[in-house]
Order: sequence, then C-alpha cells, then structure tokens
Amino acid sequence: MAQLSFFSAEASAPCVADLAGVLCGHGQIVSFADTAARLSVVTDDEPWRAGALAEEFAERGIEAEITSSDGGYPLVRTAFRADLLAVAQAWSRGAVKAVPAGFMLDGAALRLWMLACGRRAERGYQLQLDPRAEETHEPLLRRVSAAGLVSASGSANLLGPRAGGPAVRIVGVKRMRRLAELAGRAPVGAEAQWPAESRAVAAS
Repeated sequence: MAQLSFFSAEASAPCVADLAGVLCGHGQIVSFADTAARLSVVTDDEPWRAGALAEEFAERGIEAEITSSDGGYPLVRTAFRADLLAVAQAWSRGAVKAVPAGFMLDGAALRLWMLACGRRAERGYQLQLDPRAEETHEPLLRRVSAAGLVSASGSANLLGPRAGGPAVRIVGVKRMRRLAELAGRAPVGAEAQWPAESRAVAAS
C-alpha cells in the first residue's frame, strides 16, 4: 500500500475542526447566543453527496439530518451544538463568512470540500467556491496553493462564473495525484466526480 502523506485525509483521526472544509465551499454556519452553532450545506442533486457528508459528520460525533432546501436540493444540516461554536467563531467576521488567518487546508478539510461541491472538469478538477462570500475566494486560493495543488502565482486558476465558477481549478498530472493522495478514496457512487488518480492511489 502507498505511504500516506502526513496531511492526507486518512492519516489522522477525524475531528470537528475538519468540518471547516464544508465552509470552503457553499456551507454556512450560524451561531445562537454565543452558546451553540449550526452547520448546513446545500448540495447538488447527485445522490451520493448528502449521504457521504452525513457519514463524515457522524465520524466526528456530529449528527446531521438530510432534508431539502427551499429550491428542492439536498440539505445537510446539524442541530445547534456547543461543539460547533469554535468553528463558527473562527469562520465569522461579524455576519460575514471569512477564512481564519491560521486555517490550513489539510486532507481532511479538502475531502469535506470535495464532498460538498468538488467536481471533475474537462481539464482537471474544480473546487467550487461560495458565490455569496467573495471575500473568501483569494484566501482559499492561497490555501490551495500552499497545499501544493496550484502554482504559487495561481490567479489564473481562480475561475469566474463564465468559466463555471466561482471555483479553484486544479490541473496537471502531478497536482491531480497530489489531490487524490490528500483526499483519499472516493465514496461509493462518487467515482465520476472524484480525481481519477484516486483509484491508482487506493490500489497501490
């Protein structure tokens, strides 16, 4: 079996802080009276996404229900919980979602981001960004770059709406292998939207 990277999703024990990966994409977190917070994310209608996210939440001791959004899409949502408050405080600047200064995109957070809204593209892979939180786009691009998934001057890899974004685009064989290594094995049903190299990593 291939040696796991220290930062791989499979190399460390799951923890609540990993759920910040959902906030890199479309996820939202709201707090209640500085005592508890609720995390939610609307996914597309691919049937595997919501179930895979709920399983990842459960691995971290966080129960989540799967329901429907106002638009009819799957909605994964937790109850208000005290153990999510630290995530809410870290990712909020007033009422605005903001990337914490010390946030590092490791394999576990990356995997949650991919489950929520990652997808294969004609050229490489796209990590979708939150269109309602434009202030997070450049900071998240820098975190993706620090993880070795785009070049250090990767502004060309930040896609706008006309190119299928907002999203960070990952291209190149080496970077796709790195993405597969960090994110781990594809959930059942997700193979078409997972980096193709993940099969090679899993089989090696």
